[in-house]
Amino acid sequence: MPSIDLILTLDYIGTMVFAISGTLTAAQKRLDIFGAIFIGFVTAIGGGTVRDVMLGNLPVSWIQSYDYFFVIMAGVLITVVFKKLVLKLRNTLFLFDTIGIGVFTVIGLEKALAFGISAPIAVIMGLSSAVVGGIIRDTLTNEVPLIFHKEIYATACITGAVVYLVLYNLQVPSVICESITVITIIGIRLWAVRYNITMPHISLGDK
Repeated sequence: MPSIDLILTLDYIGTMVFAISGTLTAAQKRLDIFGAIFIGFVTAIGGGTVRDVMLGNLPVSWIQSYDYFFVIMAGVLITVVFKKLVLKLRNTLFLFDTIGIGVFTVIGLEKALAFGISAPIAVIMGLSSAVVGGIIRDTLTNEVPLIFHKEIYATACITGAVVYLVLYNLQVPSVICESITVITIIGIRLWAVRYNITMPHISLGDK
């Protein structure tokens, strides 16, 4: 069984970080406060909502508890009130964002496995949890979603999910599976950014 306390704590952290990410994007696009709150919310809960709907886990997780609402609102308010400070912490936010996708990958994967979903589809559920919120954020703010760039992003989540499944099938304790998976995803993301490692892009050639 998943280590509930660890995952729940990391889930809240990931949710707040994604809310901050969404609010920052809204600020850069000069949206009003309602727009900032809306983008912050969809970034934070978009992936989990899509995952829960596809799994039939209804009502979706964030509807069942006030906690997520307060965590997201805290992220939005922190960004609005301390915007200059938050902007100075971009590198830190990048790290937290990377932690967020690692945590959400694990949460989505474990939820799918708990529903008896096959391993390949469980990996997709983990990936959806991690990246769909960002896709919605970028689409609504007229940006090409990060997952579709050459940057190593989704690949890190998929690799981490595969590592989790290998450890899970070897009956490694859940807390170790979760920790190693998150560390793997963080490590791949940091390594790719540090050395400018990218995925090859599709080209139709010169016109």
